[in-house]
Amino acid sequence: MAHLASRRTRALTLPVGLALTASLGFLPGTAAAAPADGPATVVRTDGPKLSYVVNTRGGHGTVKQVKKAIAKAGGTVVTSYDRIGVIVVHSQNPDFGPAIRKVKGVQSAGATRTNPIVPQATKDIGVEQPLTAAQAGAAAAKAAAGQDELEPLQWDLPAIKADKAHQKSLGSERVTVAVIDTGVDDRHPDLAPNFDRNASVNCVSGAPDTTDGAWRPAAGESPHGTHVAGTVAAAKNGTGVTGVAPGVKVSGIKVSNPDGFFYTEAVVCGFVWAAEHGVDVTNNSYYTDPWMFNCKNDPDQGALVEAVTRASRYAENKGVVNVAAAGNSDYDLALDAIEDASSPNDTTTVTRTVDPSACPDIPTMLPGVVTVSATGAKGLKSSYSNYGLGVVDVAAPGGDSTVYQKPEAPATSGLILSTLPDGKFGYMAGTSMASPHVAGVAALIKSTHPHASPRVVKALLTQQADATACGAPYDIDGDGTVDAVCEGGKNYNGFYGAGVVDALDAVRK
Repeated sequence: MAHLASRRTRALTLPVGLALTASLGFLPGTAAAAPADGPATVVRTDGPKLSYVVNTRGGHGTVKQVKKAIAKAGGTVVTSYDRIGVIVVHSQNPDFGPAIRKVKGVQSAGATRTNPIVPQATKDIGVEQPLTAAQAGAAAAKAAAGQDELEPLQWDLPAIKADKAHQKSLGSERVTVAVIDTGVDDRHPDLAPNFDRNASVNCVSGAPDTTDGAWRPAAGESPHGTHVAGTVAAAKNGTGVTGVAPGVKVSGIKVSNPDGFFYTEAVVCGFVWAAEHGVDVTNNSYYTDPWMFNCKNDPDQGALVEAVTRASRYAENKGVVNVAAAGNSDYDLALDAIEDASSPNDTTTVTRTVDPSACPDIPTMLPGVVTVSATGAKGLKSSYSNYGLGVVDVAAPGGDSTVYQKPEAPATSGLILSTLPDGKFGYMAGTSMASPHVAGVAALIKSTHPHASPRVVKALLTQQADATACGAPYDIDGDGTVDAVCEGGKNYNGFYGAGVVDALDAVRK
């Protein structure tokens, strides 16, 4: 089966561990440092400038001592998340990682990238198909009473009963969903009414930047986050599109750099910011670069898993439900051997065979995170969607090629229609688009049950989901070859988890 899928984030458009180390040596560009318990040593400063996360053990005193050791090892602290024991560091010492791992109080440390902190080649993270004026006009002519103008094109809303849910509730303005992504254009007429500025930030450097508008995508940057935000909470205001939870608030936490990479330090910052700024739900439609799968037995990759795990767990402990996209590679994530030929994606890729149970895709495969697979307009697993028994929690519309799954009229595209920067609208597809449907339903549940803990909200998500059986052998392109194998029964299986989320049940008391 021919497959078109982005290997960067969870979005795609469908047709109409490598550690950097070197031996110590006295070279140009070196500095002498005297450790607290020994003679002066030579610290190299002639290597590529890299970013690291250093994960500490113990409390504030330990963190303080580790920071001193970081400086002695040729590192500069960018910021420190002392509450979870994660320190973000820059260093040009090629031996910084091995050196700092030997320091008492350090649990793990690793480079968050394999490319220096310089501009890189931009990665494709999903290309939108803009809605034309003619398409918009035709849709508006078909809109029924109570519908926004473009809602007739949104087959995904009735697919999860969101249209019926809106007759009962649009969600509470006291609930905020944070879109941890490429940035959100809050000036869009469909997003401005529901935008939560206080819960928005730019986390690209690893440290929060609260400059007004810093959360927006810059000119030429991906519209991905803005599209995701519209699916969650585009206002029901008579024009444009309608979000799954059009009465809740949405914020933008920008974690993708200008080249399209989602590095660990930014992701950690995003989760911590959400935890400390009143966010109820986060949507995570990406994987943490540069590794699609991060192997815990690699000193660098293992440190990245630990840092993001600490941050996502901290958010959940603060009351946040974390929702994430399963990925677009048509992988069975329950297998014990998957070929990853796309990592690291910021320098030269290598082909390796990984066991996802030991090499998770982060954050989607972390404990406590709601993992979402994608369905198309016919309700089948989308051709590109990852899956896996015991990995996928629930499913939601993410779109698919009309060749594979054609929607019923008046909808014309099998992709997902939502907001784009500069007041525009367009189509995208991917588990990136499925995940915000689930985040929106989680926001409706939180609106209905304002005192529910993340554990309760997640339990309701799965209990209320519409059980979806595996069905006939999955031959999505009709060529006589089974394209993916669904394991499990009707109530829980590898394609759909507990089923397709149900927005109508979410608003029932």
